[in-house]
Amino acid sequence: MRELLGGKGANLAEMANLGLPVPPGFTIPTSVCNYFYDHAKSYPKDLKAQVEKALAYVGKLTGKTFGDPNNPLLVSVRSGARASMPGMMDTVLNLGLNDETVEALAALSGDKRFAYDSYRRFITMYSDVVIGFEHHHFEEILDTYKDSKGHVLDTDLTAEDWVEIVDQYKDAVRKETGEDFPQDPHAQLWGAIGAVFGSWMNARAVTYRQLHAIPESWGTAVNVQAMVFGNMGETSATGVAFTRNPSTGAKQLYGEFLINAQGEDVVAGIRTPQEITEAARKDSGSDKPSMEAAMPDAFKELTRIYTLLEKHYRDMQDLEFTVEQGKLWMLQTRSGKRTAKAALRIAVDLANEGLISRKDAVLRVDPASLDQLLHPTIDPAAKRDVIATGLPASPGAASGEIVFSSDEAAKLQADGRKVILVRVETSPEDIHGMHAAEGILTTRGGMTSHAAVVARGMGKPCVSGAGTIRVDYGRGLMTAGGRSFKAGDVITIDGGVGQVLAGRMPMLEPELADEFGTLMGWADEVRKLKVRANADTPEDARVAIKFGGEGIGLCRTEHMFFEETRIRTVREMILADDEQKRRAALAKLLPMQRADFVELFEIMQGLPVTIRLLDPPLHEFLPHTQAEIEEVARAMETDPRKLADRARDLSEFNPMLGFRGCRLAIVYPEIAEMQARAIFEAAIVVNKRTGKAVVPEVMVPLVATKAEFDMIKARIDATAQSVMRDQGAQIKYEVGTMIELPRAALMAGEIAKTAEFFSFGTNDLTQTTYGISRDDAGSFLGAYVSRGILEIDPFISLDRDGVGELVKIGVERGRKTRSGLKVGICGEHGGDPASVTFCHEIGLNYVSCSPYRVPIARLAAAQAALGKKAEGQA
Repeated sequence: MRELLGGKGANLAEMANLGLPVPPGFTIPTSVCNYFYDHAKSYPKDLKAQVEKALAYVGKLTGKTFGDPNNPLLVSVRSGARASMPGMMDTVLNLGLNDETVEALAALSGDKRFAYDSYRRFITMYSDVVIGFEHHHFEEILDTYKDSKGHVLDTDLTAEDWVEIVDQYKDAVRKETGEDFPQDPHAQLWGAIGAVFGSWMNARAVTYRQLHAIPESWGTAVNVQAMVFGNMGETSATGVAFTRNPSTGAKQLYGEFLINAQGEDVVAGIRTPQEITEAARKDSGSDKPSMEAAMPDAFKELTRIYTLLEKHYRDMQDLEFTVEQGKLWMLQTRSGKRTAKAALRIAVDLANEGLISRKDAVLRVDPASLDQLLHPTIDPAAKRDVIATGLPASPGAASGEIVFSSDEAAKLQADGRKVILVRVETSPEDIHGMHAAEGILTTRGGMTSHAAVVARGMGKPCVSGAGTIRVDYGRGLMTAGGRSFKAGDVITIDGGVGQVLAGRMPMLEPELADEFGTLMGWADEVRKLKVRANADTPEDARVAIKFGGEGIGLCRTEHMFFEETRIRTVREMILADDEQKRRAALAKLLPMQRADFVELFEIMQGLPVTIRLLDPPLHEFLPHTQAEIEEVARAMETDPRKLADRARDLSEFNPMLGFRGCRLAIVYPEIAEMQARAIFEAAIVVNKRTGKAVVPEVMVPLVATKAEFDMIKARIDATAQSVMRDQGAQIKYEVGTMIELPRAALMAGEIAKTAEFFSFGTNDLTQTTYGISRDDAGSFLGAYVSRGILEIDPFISLDRDGVGELVKIGVERGRKTRSGLKVGICGEHGGDPASVTFCHEIGLNYVSCSPYRVPIARLAAAQAALGKKAEGQA
């Protein structure tokens, strides 16, 4: 009943039903939270009576009465959402204490010091959570008092000291608020309930939900539970434990406890906690006794309970417990947070132990978390000097010298130096610099900007949209947070969290344990979707094979054109005055392109390879600044004015919707002919060399009409016939198109009459459907998501209702015309688990994503086949 009771409430009820020692209590369900926000922060009219009745029943079970000055029931008030949100919402302990009941607690426990210590804790927590008087004010009072008495530790304070401190705390509240600290336990209770419901919408909780795709509509429950005390002397304690190691997944009890302490002492880190097991104590070298040694009976009971709970829940558990005068009480159990490395090991181990099936194991690991395993990360023990924050555009971390130009990046990399390419934004002409850099940092752009997409494809870390950074190319200077960094200074970027840090950070290299291969093998047994990779280089293709890619779903040939050895020839082709000169330049490019395709076909060993014809506008290949124009003109022995005029002729106001894609092949068919010839000649070479049949898939980009496609396909077919005649060999091939315009999706039935496959380019289809440039959307899309206009950035996860509907229409209409039509997607969404789920549901044949996201897509496809909904979906 997690949806109604929240995770904490449901698990407390479950432990109680199992007969485990759980302090009695009750849960105000999540539905009341929704009512609270729908009705101006008020409650259903019958709630108060129900709470009073539940309190009375808890009192009956404990033999105490809430608010009784002689034998008071004290309670904790805790949050509990459906999904675990550790530390994001508020808690109040020791509720019910006041000037009278504290004396009763002292008398009943025989320990006045304990009673007043508990009272001051309650005042501190209640004032912070409910009244809004922050706890640091109380810390200052306590520190001043200890200094005046010459005490170092809280344990040095006597009962009389705590009485005086409590009086000072109450005086501080009175001065701050103009009112006495509330003495009525019932008023305290409703204040705490309101504060816990209110914390559902605090800033940290909202941010956490956005980061973890937890819907606001879920709400939180409130759990009211009888207090048990871990601070009642040396026979009492509090602790947190995991039934397996959350970092490594090793099967061992892992955790810490504190003698004579309450739960917040463990979390706050004021005192150094002790190990739970004797083995862990020996490993840590601690001279303090373990729980196993200091409290053997309670430890034995904890061992019995954690073993039972792990078998019951069939998962690693995160436990909170209190020992009150030797008796163990369970305060919480939940599925424990864990690293991706631990998640893999735990899932595989649980399956091998027979607690779960292999299919369950596949469902247990979050596909997106696999990113942690595939890239270097910053050592978690290292101290971070964060100078700016942007978007976590491509995972992993890297350190290097700042460079502001791609040419400089390539030059320094050739000298064996590691660099971070810092740009306002990148463009295709930066490809050589991006390849040379350890990582990329941009001040503009979103999660699917050019920098982000290319970096992910290369497996390089990238932080994009770091808007607080200012880059001055002229002075070779980057400023952030009032600090200046010049070219050559070392910085580190963490593409997993979007941080930019000063200096070089220690790194941990990725390790793929045996469990990775085991779980991915189990995933491959159940998934229906094939997973290909977007790969433009031999290196990309090898990475794709290493991570289980089943072909290339998108080879962007323009990335080959930007290589330093070729760009001059490409510019010759663009500057040509007529077709004859263009063909002469293209003849120089032909052997280079053919060699590219030969290497790709050989690496892929007969797996499908989809090659997209030239897509970007020609002006992107030309230099832009006057200095660059003059430099290129000298190298090409041409007039710089001619080069500048041609660049002006080709420049466009909105190149995304301009002279690009199939339009290039319509106006300059000789470009498509050269590329097609290179593809077919390479296929014949590899067929002969390896004996494995290569069936290239030639993809025409950005078609809007069947007529466009047919005109280009006729040229491709004619080229294929010419190559087969010249070579005396036959080859099989397919010609299809990239669906990235709404019109193409709507006209898919017509286009499929001649197109042999479709690949949905969901990056551009999202742009053209929304009318949003992904490179400029960073300035407002965040506000759209935070204000609930959009649930998620549509460039990160496929918009099912709009863009997804166009994809669905395209698939249905295309297959109505051509029943066996092969359909995939090759946009960045191919590596997003929620988007992969959608692709499975509508019957696509494959998804294609960056090589480093292939394992993510494989696991997501398996989970989709097993019927798991992506996180956050109903």
